[in-house]
Parts: sequence; structure tokens; C-alpha cells
Amino acid sequence: MEKFIYEIPTKVYFGEGQIVGLKEEVKKYGTRLLLVYGGNSIKRNGIYESITKLLDEAGVELWEESGVQPNPKITSVERGVRTCREHDIQMVLAVGGGSCIDCAKAIAAGACSESEPWNLVLHSEMIQKVLPIMCVVTLAATGSEMDGIAVINNPTTNEKRPMKHPKLRPSVAVLDPTYTYSVPKYQTAAGTADIMSHLMETYFSRHEGYMQARMEEALMKTCIHYGPIAMRDPENYEARANLMWTSTWAINDMLKCGRPVTWSVHAIEHQLSAYYEVTHGVGLAVLTPHWMRKVLSEQTVDDFAMFARNVWHVEEEDSYKAAEEGIRELEAFFRVLELPETLREAGVKDQRYFQNMAEKAMPFLKDTYVALTKDDVIDLYEKSF
Repeated sequence: MEKFIYEIPTKVYFGEGQIVGLKEEVKKYGTRLLLVYGGNSIKRNGIYESITKLLDEAGVELWEESGVQPNPKITSVERGVRTCREHDIQMVLAVGGGSCIDCAKAIAAGACSESEPWNLVLHSEMIQKVLPIMCVVTLAATGSEMDGIAVINNPTTNEKRPMKHPKLRPSVAVLDPTYTYSVPKYQTAAGTADIMSHLMETYFSRHEGYMQARMEEALMKTCIHYGPIAMRDPENYEARANLMWTSTWAINDMLKCGRPVTWSVHAIEHQLSAYYEVTHGVGLAVLTPHWMRKVLSEQTVDDFAMFARNVWHVEEEDSYKAAEEGIRELEAFFRVLELPETLREAGVKDQRYFQNMAEKAMPFLKDTYVALTKDDVIDLYEKSF
């Protein structure tokens, strides 16, 4: 296990009704707040009213950046940054899923810099100061509420890029599982696939990490057990709570400590989201089994056999056969979640951008679990189509 420093400054309020903690938290940071959210769903389900009432009671003046879309666009970030600069905003509160939280992170960084927001995405090392970030999570998927990463889409250049900096970790996160009751079945499935992918990206590493691997297996089993339950029974508190907490721990860096790894599939999927607006978790579900078959070899077979036996309870003694059965089990689970099995089913109508997508993915595929060439990535897209 490699040496590391571990620090997570995020204060988590977990459980039904924990939104009340927000009232005292905002008072620590000032009186002028930018609220970042997506559509009108938080107004229909009452979350917006609950939050604005608490903010009013706390004496906070409110500005809004609404309409944040899935795969958050740099244009939303730019508008939010302008608002922050014009009104001397002191803190940013995201209400929603990972897209809203990522947008809020980029806004909080951009508001404290003279650089253009997209330039900060491209050169995150330039970030020196960030407005305090808080979030109220309404979708279990990305785990952005406790990590230092924001992924932003630039439609003009067809780029979807991560910005990474420790200061991007939210100061406060409210995780109320009841806030995910209204998440549609399809988004619940896509979110579950996203959580699974975060765990698998870390699980397949060239570095030893016995403890981390056992925890990842337990968290994957949690997704496998509770994902379908949440789809069948959307107001099942235990299912929603377990998925929400698993989402957070899948990506808050704890599982990477001592076992560094560059993720393999996310960079390839980000190009799908940039060019075709594919739902992130869906793209991951389509691509991951094909990636597994691409990298399965004598050097990796023991890892995949371990995945099959410990996660899917495969009893096959031959490691290659066990590994292949484990991949089939993963595909079967995605079918249980009723997710598309091909890119075509996910809305990708042609292959004309595959070469460009592969070229843009390559800079993020250095030092991965198994090295891939541009032709390998194109082949993955084609086999997934």
C-alpha cells in the first residue's frame, strides 16, 4: 500500500429531516448566497420551498442560477460567475444531482478568479481560492457532494473535461434519502450504474489494496441488492439511504488512498456525453463490459476472477471461465436495471465522431489499469454501437 494523506473537510448531514442543519451552516459564511439547481422538480416536490424558508430564517439574501442541465454546460457556469461577481456572492448552494453540484463547484472557483471559467477547467492548478460550497443532494449517482472534482461540458468544442482541486470539496452536504423518492426509474437505474462504475474503476488497479478491495466488493453488493428495490419501490427508505451513502463513499477518495489508479472507462464515456448527450451512467453501463473483455488477459485474469467470485458468487474454478461469467453477470445486472445494452439503444445514431472522440479521450488514459491505444478506444465504441 502506498503512503498518503487523507483529509475530507465535508460535514455531512445524513437522514430524513436533516435539512434543518443548513440554517446554522449558512450563517458561518455570510448573508449573500447563489442557489444553483436544475428544473422545476425541486419546486414540485417541496424541496425548494423548504430550503428558501430556512435561508430566509437565517437572514440570507438569495440569487439563483437555475436550468442547469445534465452534463453541465460552461454557459451555466459563466452566468453563475457573472452573478457572483456582480452581487458579491459569499457562498454557493447546489440543490440537485451531480450536474448541479459540479456546476456550483465551477462557479465557486470562477467567482474567485480573474481567469475565464473554461480556462480554470483546463488548468485547475490555477485555482487558488473558492467560495464556500454547500449542497443538498437529490440523486444518488456521482458522489460529487464529497469529492474535489467537477466535470463540465463545452458544447462549442465538444469537450467534457474534469476540473480537480482539493478546494472544490463541498463544506457541507445534506443527504436526505427521502429527497430521492421522486427520482424516475430510469435515472435511479443510471445512477446505480454510475456508482457501480466508480467502484469498478478503483477496484481494477495495478496496486495492492486488500482492505480497499473488500470494501469495494461490499459497496458493489449494496448496489446490486438495493438498486432494483429502489426501482420497484421508489419510497423504500432503506434502499434509497443505502444507495445514497454508497454513492458518497464510492468516490470520496477513501478507497483510492494507498492504491492510486487512473480511471479507464470514464474518460471514454465522457466523450459520448460531450458529442451525443448520452446519460453518463447509461454510457458507462454500455461501455464497461466491452472494456472488461478488451483488457482481460493472462496479466489481469486473476483480478477479474476475483471480481466474479467475490461480487457475483461465481463458483467456477477455472479463472478465465470465472472472469467471463463475472462479466456476463454484470451485463445481466444492467438488464435487470432495464438499461440500454448498446450505444444505438442509448440514442447514438451514427459512428461519425468515434475517431475524434477517441483522440480526445487519449490524454486522460495515461497510466491506466491496462494501456489502451486510440484504435483500442475506437474499437470499444464500435463494439458498443
